[in-house]
Amino acid sequence: MKYLVSVSIAIILIACGEQKQGDENQAVPVIASNSSNHSDTFNTAFSASLTAYYALKDAFIEENISKVDTAAERFAKTLSVIPLNEISADSIKSEAGVLTESLQAELIGLKGETLLEEKRKAFQLLTEQMTTLIKKVQFDREVIYYQYCPMAMDNNGAAWLSASSEIKNPYLPTSMLECGEVKDTLNVVRK
Repeated sequence: MKYLVSVSIAIILIACGEQKQGDENQAVPVIASNSSNHSDTFNTAFSASLTAYYALKDAFIEENISKVDTAAERFAKTLSVIPLNEISADSIKSEAGVLTESLQAELIGLKGETLLEEKRKAFQLLTEQMTTLIKKVQFDREVIYYQYCPMAMDNNGAAWLSASSEIKNPYLPTSMLECGEVKDTLNVVRK
């Protein structure tokens, strides 16, 4: 029996990509570049939406339904004020508009759920849509980490975005807070 428990723990640690001692994960600051694809107004509004997304993620880590709902409301409000009309390419502007509307609809659905696990399912969809939006508009003001845990959502895996490379899993915060890995960085920097 002890052998079985030891093997199970070893498998979990391997699956979660346990960090080596001394391996430091540093938050990367906002990129200070003189050139951007977008205006300062657009960048400020988009950054506010990212900050609201991160607050939603953190509320899931705290497992506080009230904070999740409040963060979802704030996220929806920040999405509604992104000046998409400033995007020059009509096709990108149109697709970004559809994505922000879809995000807002998903946030309404998230708030309508009563169980935290159901809210997490909506958060999983929000993450994928937000990732697509970031890539579509080529947001270039900060490094965004796309993180993934293969054990989240009943071992189907799920992703989230973070401003830091440090892993804090919003899907399994009480049992496997540090389970996951950085799969990608969304980093569109103009030189």
